Amino acid sequence: MPIWTAEIEELEKLNEPISSCLPELEKELGQLLKTEDENVAMLYSRRCLEIIVTDLCETELKRARKTEPLKGIIDKLHKEEKVPSYIITSMHGLNALSTYGAHPKDFDPEQVKPTLNNLAIIMKWYLRYRGIEITVPPSSPEEKAETVEKRDLTDPARLEKSIAVLPFINDSPDQENTYFINGVMEEILNNLQRIKDLRVISRTSAEQYRGQKKPISEIAEELGVSYVVEGSGQKYGNAFRLRTQLIRADREAHLWGQSYQKKINVIEDIFSIQIQIAESIAAELKAIITPEEKKLIEKSTITNLEAYEAYLKGKFYLQNVNQNNLEIAQKHFELAIEKDPGYAHAYTGIGYVWLIRQQAGFTIPEEAGPKAMESITKAVELDSTIAEVHYMLALINYLGLWDWKTSESEFQKALSINPNHAEAHGLYAQLLYILGRPKEAIEHAEISFKLDPLNQLVKMWYGFNFLYEKRYDEIISIYRGVLEMDPTNFQFYSGINEAYHLKGKYEEAMEATKLYYMNLYQDIDHVFYLYPKLGYPDVMNLEGDLLVKQSEKKYIIPADIVLLYVLAGNKEKTQDWLEKGYELRDPLTPYIGRPFFTGLLLNEPRYQELLKKLNIPYYD
Repeated sequence: MPIWTAEIEELEKLNEPISSCLPELEKELGQLLKTEDENVAMLYSRRCLEIIVTDLCETELKRARKTEPLKGIIDKLHKEEKVPSYIITSMHGLNALSTYGAHPKDFDPEQVKPTLNNLAIIMKWYLRYRGIEITVPPSSPEEKAETVEKRDLTDPARLEKSIAVLPFINDSPDQENTYFINGVMEEILNNLQRIKDLRVISRTSAEQYRGQKKPISEIAEELGVSYVVEGSGQKYGNAFRLRTQLIRADREAHLWGQSYQKKINVIEDIFSIQIQIAESIAAELKAIITPEEKKLIEKSTITNLEAYEAYLKGKFYLQNVNQNNLEIAQKHFELAIEKDPGYAHAYTGIGYVWLIRQQAGFTIPEEAGPKAMESITKAVELDSTIAEVHYMLALINYLGLWDWKTSESEFQKALSINPNHAEAHGLYAQLLYILGRPKEAIEHAEISFKLDPLNQLVKMWYGFNFLYEKRYDEIISIYRGVLEMDPTNFQFYSGINEAYHLKGKYEEAMEATKLYYMNLYQDIDHVFYLYPKLGYPDVMNLEGDLLVKQSEKKYIIPADIVLLYVLAGNKEKTQDWLEKGYELRDPLTPYIGRPFFTGLLLNEPRYQELLKKLNIPYYD
């Protein structure tokens, strides 16, 4: 009996799955399983490796192997990241050891064992790569009991069904196709997010790992997930190729993988792959997909390929928000509508552009609000099953119309369609704080933070909520953490200054306020340098007057003026500009019920009247 009997038994378990799918590999493996000669075992191990690597050369590298040595192809597969690193290591080990099979006196029979072990590792991965399921029934009651025990420890059902889809690598010769590969990745992500039984990390947090070479286990730990999806794709002309794999993070074990190659003749050629990938991943994780979720995943939302590509380009430009990119994004969305007037997603994109312009102060609310509403209303008429449509309607009613009932209803609709929508959870939490329902609010805030832990906007919302609960040290800690990583993100100084002010640390509040306004309004000669001479209240009051004067020349967000007058303790001017914000529909006006305002204005009739108009409570 050979000393490598246990290794042969392991390979025998893989023979049945390949018998009907991979006849060439089955033939070579069959010869290996029969032999008791160490030289023959080495030679047929190498032949099995040759078949696998030759196939990968054709499917992954897109060329015939011809006479190229195995080592060169393995190195190429590694360099282009076509095969996981641990499989590359096993391939090199098997290749190096198996060459001794032709030299009977030059190796120890013990070396057959690591050769066969490497082959088993490679074959298990290769079968998953080819989409072939490995099912090996136990042969005895004792083995069955041992199998059940092992399954209890490794079954995905025992792990939280949490997953991150990392940015797909664009393997296209033309890097301009990045928008397309990103779009494919995002649609797979969107399909997974519709499944309530999964917790799916939002794209913004996953995007932080684009181009990084961190171990999967480390990335998963930072994102708080059990599983990770990786992928790469190419688009050349109308040809499309995609490779994806699902990895259990703690062991960096590959659970599922598949390669796809198609000519894109109709839009369904792309969507069918995206749907198949999401459903395969869910099946691998034993996630329950309800009939309603399956219907949403498999629903086709567009038939025009040109419109779809224009929409993807618009989404691409929204990743980095500035006035120029907003203009470009809007043009692409308008082109999508020109190609397909019934494309609801494109109208949603235009509505989002106008909402960003309003929130950023690029456009006054009375101009941006109606245009956003027009686009979103058209989108919902075309397709009411899109989570983003309801999310946008929630935002418009929340930030612009101040219709709390409708806004809450739309948030709930968005979350019923996409329970993993981090931003919907985050802003719904803020609405609930405004409405005086902090217990419900904190639940949605925690979900939002868990779904998108590296999103700075989500961190801003999450920390801002603590101002309602007087948890000032916590908001300072969160915001300072962001600023340590990115000192240019000056928006986070607003919130820090408020927390320090309410803690009575006026010098720290002064410094944070100065950094906020000097970065936000760089074309103004500020007066903060007068702080040593005038003192805290007077310099804040003077800076507020300065912004009021500037507002006569250009649009200044009323909330920025209000903030300064509250810091100055100026009740009258604070109320003047709160009322001005109400008239202009400043999106930040509904936040006036928090302690920052009640500490100064609680007994003021004008303030109480404004709370009644807004129909919101206050926090004492």
